[in-house]
Amino acid sequence: MTAIQVCPARSAKKPFLYVVVCAAGIAGEVAQLITAAQERGWEVGVVATPQGLGFIDAPGVEAQTGYPIRSAWRSPGDPRPLPDPDAIAVAPATFNTINKWAAGISDTLALGILCESYGFGIPTAVLPYVSSAQAAHPAYTESLRRLRDMGILVGAHEPHHPKSGGVAGQFRWEEALALLMPRLSQPS
Repeated sequence: MTAIQVCPARSAKKPFLYVVVCAAGIAGEVAQLITAAQERGWEVGVVATPQGLGFIDAPGVEAQTGYPIRSAWRSPGDPRPLPDPDAIAVAPATFNTINKWAAGISDTLALGILCESYGFGIPTAVLPYVSSAQAAHPAYTESLRRLRDMGILVGAHEPHHPKSGGVAGQFRWEEALALLMPRLSQPS
């Protein structure tokens, strides 16, 4: 069993990626994104929405990353469990999270981090995972437009059939890394 670290001294020059996980049936496959990021030299920490936490193998993710999963705010004076991110990938991103984020609603730790990261200029990619019924709602289209206008890198996703939960194994986890890499190569 891997010991969970609390904001340890980081490896020299290794970038740190936050993976924000929302409540979607495919969230249990997030290890694919973590593995891909680690193979590319990233350290990874996971932030789950409160509902998203129930969709992932928390002990497995913590063992894989070496960090605790964050889902709630820490109390003043508590140690910081994760280093500051160099980039953020929101995958899978649900209808609820996309719309709240675009509206500036910060009622969960995950949304608070996403809203604040805009002000810090942290490169952020989002991989939507919504049904075609949700994607038809005008708020969704407007929210994606607003996120793009904010400089958020929005991945391509074909909405799945309502009530199907999508097809496991077809979510393009690594697209988040492909979207982020050009941004990380640009001088500030």
